[in-house]
Amino acid sequence: MDHRISRVTLRVRGYHLDGYGHVNNARYLEFLEEGRWAYFDDRPELARHFASGSPAFVAVNLNINYRLAAVAGDDLEVLTRIAELGDRSARMYQEIRRIRDDKPVVDADLTFVLLDVRAKQSMTIEGEIRQALEPLVLPKAQ
Repeated sequence: MDHRISRVTLRVRGYHLDGYGHVNNARYLEFLEEGRWAYFDDRPELARHFASGSPAFVAVNLNINYRLAAVAGDDLEVLTRIAELGDRSARMYQEIRRIRDDKPVVDADLTFVLLDVRAKQSMTIEGEIRQALEPLVLPKAQ
């Protein structure tokens, strides 16, 4: 398993479903967020930079592709990685896959900035934070 990818699993429950019997599109946003939290949980050396609450990673754009409907009882795996690191923003690539057949359910690109919470301004990604992030970058396959 590549150390640059974080994996978290979850089971689709009845309360995740919409009137059509499949996972409501908004629930996938929650599943993706769970994947991002797990990403930082798995990397305490990175998370320590954000323990004080400033700076913070803040999502500024999310592009999501719905590939396959998940239903109650499906076990899903959320895979999260940093796909690109710029000077003022970075991009995470996430996939949700159905475990039983490894089929893609959702994929998403999330752009985030580093925010100085006190000043309410984005910051350059540099210094120790950049050094912690650089070895984690794994570009998404085209």
